[in-house]
Amino acid sequence: MLAFVTAISLSSGAYAQTPLSGFMQGKNGGNVAFSANHENYGEVYLVPEKIDGVPIFNSVTVNSFNIYASYGFSDKLDVIVNLPFIRTAGSANQDVLNDLGFQNSREGAQDISAFLKYEFAKKGNLSLQGSFGISTPLGDYKVDEGLQSIIAIGNRATTFNAIALAHYKLANGFFVTGQAGYSLRSTEVPDAVLSQLKLGWAKKRFYADAYLANQTSTGGVDILRPGFTGFFPATQVNFTRIGANVYAPLDGNFGINAGGGTTIGGRNLGKANFFSFGFVYNFKYREY
Repeated sequence: MLAFVTAISLSSGAYAQTPLSGFMQGKNGGNVAFSANHENYGEVYLVPEKIDGVPIFNSVTVNSFNIYASYGFSDKLDVIVNLPFIRTAGSANQDVLNDLGFQNSREGAQDISAFLKYEFAKKGNLSLQGSFGISTPLGDYKVDEGLQSIIAIGNRATTFNAIALAHYKLANGFFVTGQAGYSLRSTEVPDAVLSQLKLGWAKKRFYADAYLANQTSTGGVDILRPGFTGFFPATQVNFTRIGANVYAPLDGNFGINAGGGTTIGGRNLGKANFFSFGFVYNFKYREY
């Protein structure tokens, strides 16, 4: 069975979707994916309402290059590693930047993530899995620059993520995967509850899915509201995003993938549209 996942990395340090799939790689199976990702927003979900225009920077564009790899140590145990390199750029007036001593872009390696995923039960078409992951800053990016940090490439926190998955797949290729978990963050970054629902179809010659992903922070402050000190990682970042992915093989080992989506609700983040395109190399040759 085709085992595929794509990860879209965002400047906030959160994923549009988790880097976890309901499919197990199988012993010695796995893949490496290289993807280019693009995100843009000119509206921001603030409290009490959404506003047009990003403060100071007007609009923000995020371009990233992402390296994703997975490997099956056994039929029941997978490891997943993800690393994004990100460039964020605003469209601020240069005179405004000069007056404030700000710059219009930030770039660098963001946070490296590693997950272990274990299938602890399987009965018929239903697979139950659990995952534990750690994400920690790799690059020396800054997050304490006041309003300049609106375009910071991450929140510079180490996170510990525990996620449970339920994956149900029929013989005709239709599948549904549900995920729910908790993300424990270091420093002043609020912890968060994570959830995702994915519906799709996976056959030997084609894969497609659509998903709904949500993050709800358990604490934090609101931008420019009481308690906000200018330290953006301490804000309460909530979001709901929808998106879709497709994958098609080029031959037994190589394939291409594309994905995209949009933010449909949130708190203290941009109303972003995003898309990605990439190449996937599968370790095991598959007869298509």
